[in-house]
Amino acid sequence: MSERASVSADADEESAETRDEDESEQQPVTTGAQSVIRALENAGTEYVFGVQGGAIMPVYDALYDSDINHVTMAHEQGASHAADAYGIVSGEPGVCFATSGPGATNLVTGIADANMDSDPMIALTGQVPTEFVGNDAFQETDTVGITQPVTKHSYFADSPNGVGDDVGEAWALANEGRQGPTLVDLPKDVTQGEADREPKAPQIPDTYNPPEEADDAEVQDAAEALADSTQPVILAGGGVIKAEASNELREFAKEYEIPVITTMPGIGSFPEDHELSLSWAGMHGTGYANLAITNTDCMLAIGTRFDDRLTGGVETFAPDAELIHVDVDPAEISKNIHADYPLIGDARAVLRQLFDAMPSAPEAEAWREQCQEWKADYPMEYDAPADEPLKPQYIVETFSEVTPDDTIVTTGVGQHQMWASQYWTYREPRTWVSSHGLGTMGYGVPSAIGAKLAAPDQEVVCFDGDGSFLMTVQGLSVAVRENLDITYVVLNNEAVGMVRQWQDGFYEGRRMASEYPWIPQFDKLAEAFGARGFRLEDHDDVEETIQAARDYDGPSVIDAIIDPAENVYPMVPSGGDNGLFALNEEHLGNL
Repeated sequence: MSERASVSADADEESAETRDEDESEQQPVTTGAQSVIRALENAGTEYVFGVQGGAIMPVYDALYDSDINHVTMAHEQGASHAADAYGIVSGEPGVCFATSGPGATNLVTGIADANMDSDPMIALTGQVPTEFVGNDAFQETDTVGITQPVTKHSYFADSPNGVGDDVGEAWALANEGRQGPTLVDLPKDVTQGEADREPKAPQIPDTYNPPEEADDAEVQDAAEALADSTQPVILAGGGVIKAEASNELREFAKEYEIPVITTMPGIGSFPEDHELSLSWAGMHGTGYANLAITNTDCMLAIGTRFDDRLTGGVETFAPDAELIHVDVDPAEISKNIHADYPLIGDARAVLRQLFDAMPSAPEAEAWREQCQEWKADYPMEYDAPADEPLKPQYIVETFSEVTPDDTIVTTGVGQHQMWASQYWTYREPRTWVSSHGLGTMGYGVPSAIGAKLAAPDQEVVCFDGDGSFLMTVQGLSVAVRENLDITYVVLNNEAVGMVRQWQDGFYEGRRMASEYPWIPQFDKLAEAFGARGFRLEDHDDVEETIQAARDYDGPSVIDAIIDPAENVYPMVPSGGDNGLFALNEEHLGNL
């Protein structure tokens, strides 16, 4: 098991000792619902995000006597996104509750989001009594059937004495190996039923044995291939962060002087202001990262699944490279891109193996110089004349300059997400929180809540778009009620901007259902929710408005009216060649 989250015999013993010490303070477990809560306590759960309801009510009643903090969300989807973000920032599973039927189905988007991005989360859903299951009872859905395709495992609890063990196992499974969401469906008769024993400490199933170290011989072969290369790159995916392997990545790259590219989920795993950093690659990644991928002769890829937004056309992705692929999940090896050297294991452990196995550093001085030339030739620049509409890039860049290095950025999905990832300089892991694989609009508002509660001493800034913000704006009421110091920035172009950009680029400018003929004034809407609202329209007011919003002790919303004509570049057309990226609309039309 990994060092990050071992559920070892020692941990079991410590948990048992803690329970013994606190036995006089804890109420005895007498119901299934109490067993559920005790299992969460055993796992060290600090926060639960949820919405009350009939079928989950016995669990909430048991929560009444617990020290676990409950955050009542404004919508179940918000509960799942907040729990997801909590897991991203803390590194341990976030927890969300919902009742049966619509409560459970409202969680599904957030569960699917966590599954696509391998984020640790556990969902607990109420269910109608067992005798009514399958009878189309009031607020009944087949929650396990619905969620099985988007979880590591979904459990149907069938025993008051066993339900706590189910919850503990679900928590441990969400945290081990390739992290991801799990779910336990809780029939009301099970949670109301009598129980007479304490649940066990969280432990993974005996049948689940994620690998730790890769095969030594394969590691040696991979190390020799990397050392023999003259144009090497490291591609760091989200798995580096999830395995707590950022320090090992940095040590390895600096020791052997290998340029580092990240995927979007891997943002923050390597400091973007380091000379070896080429930032992130893919559809809207930097030109120099994409050129390095196209021209490398050996790629060390760590904790990435090579999704289509990264690779473009697979036949043109790193066409001349030998690929070393490190991943804890064997299913990802050669799934999308063939691996010449498959290293199956925990990223942290395998990086240590590779470090020790390297016979020498690659002779790649000319290659590093070439990468620096590409940086100079294709810089991330933009025009921001003071007499033209406000540019979103300038807002993001200014925020990045005035906030601490450990500031956490969350986003919705769309153009604003791309600008937030392109023009903020990320230096630390777990400071970039976004929806990647599923691309969920509305992720921003609730994810900022989960991130802030996971890291209360760190600043949290959420960049959202007007379309994405409208989808979960009710979450502002939660941020206000919980008095969370979050700065929300709505990059407002009165459109679903990324859709509009694609319509202009690929659908002859036929802007069907992508522009808003009317939208609320978000600064005034924020005030109605009890937050502080700011309206930003002028270039000269950017720094002052940012400072005022940051100074406000509580949630604030900046309604930033940006240039509606601004689009996201560089851009690689879907399925295109990463080395042939467009820098503007004219370039795009010629690809």
